[in-house]
Amino acid sequence: MTTSAELIDLSERRSAHNYHPLPVVIHEAHGAWVTDVDGRRYLDCLSGYSSLNFGHGNQKIIDAAKEQLDRLTLTSRAFYHDQFARFCAGLGDLTGKDMVLPMNTGAEAVETAIKVARKWGYEVKGVEPGQANIIVMEGNFHGRTTTIVSFSTDPDAHDNFGPYTPGFRIVPYGSAEAIRQAIDANTVAVLVEPIQGEAGVLVPPDGYLTDVRELCTAEGILMIADEVQSGLGRTGQTFACDYERVVPDIYVLGKALGGGVVPVSAIAADRDVLGIIHPGQHGSTFGGNPLACAVAIAVIELLNTGEYQARAGKLGEVLHARLRELVGKGVVEVRGRGLWAGVDIDPEIATGREVSKALLKRGVLAKDTHGSTIRLAPPIVVSEDDLHWAIDQLADAVYELKNP
Repeated sequence: MTTSAELIDLSERRSAHNYHPLPVVIHEAHGAWVTDVDGRRYLDCLSGYSSLNFGHGNQKIIDAAKEQLDRLTLTSRAFYHDQFARFCAGLGDLTGKDMVLPMNTGAEAVETAIKVARKWGYEVKGVEPGQANIIVMEGNFHGRTTTIVSFSTDPDAHDNFGPYTPGFRIVPYGSAEAIRQAIDANTVAVLVEPIQGEAGVLVPPDGYLTDVRELCTAEGILMIADEVQSGLGRTGQTFACDYERVVPDIYVLGKALGGGVVPVSAIAADRDVLGIIHPGQHGSTFGGNPLACAVAIAVIELLNTGEYQARAGKLGEVLHARLRELVGKGVVEVRGRGLWAGVDIDPEIATGREVSKALLKRGVLAKDTHGSTIRLAPPIVVSEDDLHWAIDQLADAVYELKNP
């Protein structure tokens, strides 16, 4: 079986339908471009939901992985290994935090932050056992574990997976006052995405993150920033919180931390927060494994140069300027920051999936969300010419759907 059609048919017959992929079977990739099994090339404007910020096959990351593969890939945390200390120190320095707790997937990192916040609430803040609550936002997306979907407001993620985990209070995104009103004596944390990615790349009002930070400090609760998608260069800063010079108590990181090579996630916090975790209370056999650490060290070194953040900022200006030109021409609204955009298509013209399929035919990979919205997040290594070309394809695709 070598053709796209044959492989898609086999996939549909033999795998659970938990995703609805576009009809393309990718075979290889370099930089911002991928090639399918039939030999056709596409410009990747999704980047594995920001997992590939540094491009497909980034040589520094691949070299680090290959070197580590030849030496050591797994010890479990039963033993130390020679990459672990460098990873923890490097990520701690990047975030400005004392300590790091490594896991594998973004959802695991969110679960870790939830557990740490609750334990901190009981042991440091003095909340009565079993009474801790965490404030979360409408439209959130933090993963799909049973605890996380318990506070999702997306019916696809939430419905028919109960009974649900208690201990969460959902408030409107973008309103610090709504958070204030939800806080009580048992509140231990606020969990927030600095930009809501899955919801359509929603950027909160200016000053929102600052207000949340000040509120958490005043109320003696933790601010947890889920930067799994927004962090590590995507928005033109190392973290999306940096735009308001806000430092959360806990960073939640993943996706790009693994360089598109292996799953790597972590939370980072100061000792007065992460110091409450003791042996046997949380862990993962693969969390912080040698291969993952070697890859993440390479990622951290790339970010330490500042080149990727600056490039994402510069190209982001190009991306958003071009997208704004489409408003009123089949596009209703454009949002985002850096090389990350949510584009609302006029629902009377097409759905987001229809636009994504039209882009696919034109050699551009993008993905829809929530009906009429598409997301654009090309690798930061994309060239400016290729970026212009991608927006040209979007403009032409929308025009043709508008004028069949």
